[in-house]
Amino acid sequence: MLIGRDAERQVIEQLIAGARVGAAGVLLITGEPGIGKTTLLDEAAELAGGLQVLRARGTDAERELPFAALLQLLRPVLDGLDRIPGPQRTALASALALGSGPDAASPADRFAVGAATLSLICRYAENTPLALIIDDAHLLDRPSAEALLFAARRLVADPIVMLIAARVDEPHPFEADLPRLQLEGITLEAARQVVQHLPSDLVEQLHQTVAGNPLALLELADDPARLHRMPPGVPFPVPAMLAEAFASRADRLSPDARTALLVAALDGELGTVSRVCAELGVDVAALEEAEAAGLVAIRDGEVQWRHPLVRSAIYTGADPAARRTAHRAVALATPDRDRRAWHLSEAVLGADDEVAAGLVLAAEHAAARGAHAVAATAYERAGRLSQGLPDRAVRLVAAGAAAWSAGLAERAEALLGDALILQPPLPVRIRAQEIRGDIEVKCGSPRRARDILVAAAAESTDPAVATGLLADAVAACFRLCDAAAGLEVAYDIDVLLPTVDRLGPRIIGMLASGVAKVLAGSGGTDQIRAAIALAPSDELDRDRRRQVWMVLAALFLRETGTGRTLLQQAMLERREQVALGTLPGLLFVLARDDATTDRWPDAETSYDEGIRLSRETGQTTELAMNLAGLAWLMSHQGRAECQELALECLRICAEHEIRLGTVWSLFALGDLELGRGDPAAALPQYERLVDVLAEYGLKDPDLSPAPELVEVYLRLGRSHDAQRVVREHSALAEAKGQPWSLARAARARGVADESESDFVLALGWHEETLDAFELARTRLAYGAWLRRARRRVDARTQLRLAVEGFDALGALGWADQAAAELKATGETARRRVPSTADELTPQERQIAVLLADGNSIREAAARLFLSPKTVEYHLRKVYAKLGIHSRTELAEHLVPGRT
Repeated sequence: MLIGRDAERQVIEQLIAGARVGAAGVLLITGEPGIGKTTLLDEAAELAGGLQVLRARGTDAERELPFAALLQLLRPVLDGLDRIPGPQRTALASALALGSGPDAASPADRFAVGAATLSLICRYAENTPLALIIDDAHLLDRPSAEALLFAARRLVADPIVMLIAARVDEPHPFEADLPRLQLEGITLEAARQVVQHLPSDLVEQLHQTVAGNPLALLELADDPARLHRMPPGVPFPVPAMLAEAFASRADRLSPDARTALLVAALDGELGTVSRVCAELGVDVAALEEAEAAGLVAIRDGEVQWRHPLVRSAIYTGADPAARRTAHRAVALATPDRDRRAWHLSEAVLGADDEVAAGLVLAAEHAAARGAHAVAATAYERAGRLSQGLPDRAVRLVAAGAAAWSAGLAERAEALLGDALILQPPLPVRIRAQEIRGDIEVKCGSPRRARDILVAAAAESTDPAVATGLLADAVAACFRLCDAAAGLEVAYDIDVLLPTVDRLGPRIIGMLASGVAKVLAGSGGTDQIRAAIALAPSDELDRDRRRQVWMVLAALFLRETGTGRTLLQQAMLERREQVALGTLPGLLFVLARDDATTDRWPDAETSYDEGIRLSRETGQTTELAMNLAGLAWLMSHQGRAECQELALECLRICAEHEIRLGTVWSLFALGDLELGRGDPAAALPQYERLVDVLAEYGLKDPDLSPAPELVEVYLRLGRSHDAQRVVREHSALAEAKGQPWSLARAARARGVADESESDFVLALGWHEETLDAFELARTRLAYGAWLRRARRRVDARTQLRLAVEGFDALGALGWADQAAAELKATGETARRRVPSTADELTPQERQIAVLLADGNSIREAAARLFLSPKTVEYHLRKVYAKLGIHSRTELAEHLVPGRT
């Protein structure tokens, strides 16, 4: 019977009741050892009558075994594996060692297994509601924990309840953002029920001593004299006391029983324990002593511990030599090669190349299954056990690469640093620096990334490898806004290109060099077009840099059609491969592209997903970029959220020197004020931005607020400043020679010089771009000029179109300004009535668009890493907001306006 947990029991009852009717629930239960987490989970299992209950428990013995806990949990539902999407099925089958999967040369994405786990449990729950109960989550192997956390974050509308218990003082991935129930000690009244045989005054003293910890109460009740051995007034160290109590019980056992317990602490399967005990000359029947002492129970062919602290106390209390002997004996009795390697690594003293080689194989197997954190540990141990320094360095670099694939940036940096101290061979050193550069670009400092990558390229003797490193350095310079360094790197790439005999690296080099030159105002567009014309390439498809450079370079051209299909294709490939780690960067570029068309809702959706995934994957740089992009988009809509987004971005950028995010955030803050009709408030943001661009030597006219500054200066009566800005900006735009830049420059000249020919020229350039907002801005400026020139009929045409354009985009502040100008001509604007589609959240719109495009519920769920029930849940909300009832009506609402 559960005593003293009525409130906690009620919380769990409500979650289980919700699961019965299709409302998912997730709860993280935390508390100190012995506080009653397991008892509460057992009670939950009893309450979950009618639900399929899946249980797993973390153990020290399996913390380094890839997906051990996940297999333990999902084994009863694996017959549904063939009902989930193919790439996810392959990833999960490989992770759980159920069949063939990606080989070690192409390790699985660490998020693919999480997506597959979500799909499998949701698919199974369509027939029977599920209760997932995970105990001792702080002891789970990291890949299992990450997969379960991925699924937990996305459970919304499925008949599933997930209950997770973990110690409050132990680090684990579930600490992130799950609903939490903190268990405290039970009340004095409950304590009296737990230890009814003791006098009331002693129970009160015990209760106060252990702060209501139930397990501690029971242990002290068995030996109340221990209470009197404590110094007066000293707080009782409850977990330590429990471990001491369990160890003291073990100390009273026979030597054979203690040996059998030690073996069981390494492998709880009774058959293995029996074989190992026989090898050590011990009768396994000695475990009956431990069972009689209340330390373990023998059930279903396993040795089950009364509490995890019992197992820890037995293992840590054993003599080190005895531990090594036990590990060696367990290794010899274990048929699984990877488990054998782990045990042998604990059994040796000093270096051992044979054991190290076994760990390398275990690491390769773990990486192929997507268990990169486990692979990192295996490679690291292999490195520490290697006798030769070159082998040690190679394995430490492999450990660093695996840690980075697992998202453990700090650990990866430390491992790579240890490897570099050993002065490894050149190819190994270059590989280490490449990984360090990638970590710095995404999670650290673009400045450090640039320096690391440029230095590594200078060392490399392979032109293709050096070109790739320099391309990565350009990417760092882009985020750092270091145009001068980027241009220097571009020239270094150009020197290397004639010697690069492989097409893939050559295309990437051309793209990176072109982008660097555009940023520095030194041409580059022809080089980008030439590179895009050479793609696609099978070799390029296999390069991790492919999607980044193909989509980014195409965006720099801002031309109708050029490279746009590459964006969509790259996104589709990444989603099909469940490659969440690369999605935030691609989502940013896709959103940026959509933001310069009339597809603003799509842009907001991509930015929103990019922000969520960046936070989840720990990619600081991509988070800043997506925040900046969304802030800029919202500034054009006049939305107050722009300021919050921009300020968060500016804080991140200041910490990590992500200057490009600073540039776009300042642009957003200036545009927000100008769109509100407050040029005086916009001016400091724009002028600060101009100073930043000058400081960093950025001459790409597309990053300049010059056209906006011209309008601000003129409204504030500073015509001389406006003329100066027009001249400088026009020169840069002419040098670049791209339609988007030329259109904005022509508009600025029209505004400053009141030149109708420049307005007409700007409209002509706009025809070669897809930017509906900039077109409407030009129409507004042209219409206002025509009105002032008393050409009211001509002005009405331009202003009417401007109002329509701004209204269609949702740029209401700008639409109001255009409507006011139109009214001044004697005509009242016909304003667009806001559509109910405007009320959709980014995720609702994302789902609606996928379904309107013909995707099934399951296809949309797979692409968005959601469950079908969650997609249906959001679809019902979409239908309610739009007042529709069918997919046909949905397509009519959403598809016609898309370009």
